[in-house]
Amino acid sequence: MTQVFLVSGPSGAGKTMLSYPLARRTGAALVEVDDLVIAAQRLTTAAHQPELHYWEDHPDAERRLSVQEIVDMQIATARVLAPAVRAVIANHVETATPVVIEGDYIVPELGTGWDDAVRAVVVHEPDLEQLVGNYAAREPEEGIQRKRAECSLAYGVWLAEQAAQHGVPVLHPRPWTTADQRISAALRVVP
Repeated sequence: MTQVFLVSGPSGAGKTMLSYPLARRTGAALVEVDDLVIAAQRLTTAAHQPELHYWEDHPDAERRLSVQEIVDMQIATARVLAPAVRAVIANHVETATPVVIEGDYIVPELGTGWDDAVRAVVVHEPDLEQLVGNYAAREPEEGIQRKRAECSLAYGVWLAEQAAQHGVPVLHPRPWTTADQRISAALRVVP
């Protein structure tokens, strides 16, 4: 029986909008990987875990770095967090406590090797203009966030490639009217 549902994807792709209904429908708790990042940052220093502290120590990074450099930092952060996410997964499998874990920093391989106890999906929005629009709708006070959308798209492509290598399904969130049913099908959620 599945105990853990992993919903990975880049910022702005729609994973949070899909994760909350999924948690309600399955009766599972919900864990946001962003909360694990915050906890890990408070328990470490930049000297010990520079990837975890990079964004808070370099608030101008988005302006200074190229899209590929930003994606490389996202990948590095995901790799550093992988043992912590794996420990949370293992705890929920061991205790048979259902949970939906969602976040940018879930690498697809974390969804493999657990038999049927863990299922994963990567939410990937392949349209740059849609990502720009998603950010504008979510954070209108920030104006047009084209570079952030470009980073999200590039990171999403990397996650989708990783998902393909590990046999993890990739879900395109649109059309939204059927996204909830499609994520349930991808994760093989029993109604």
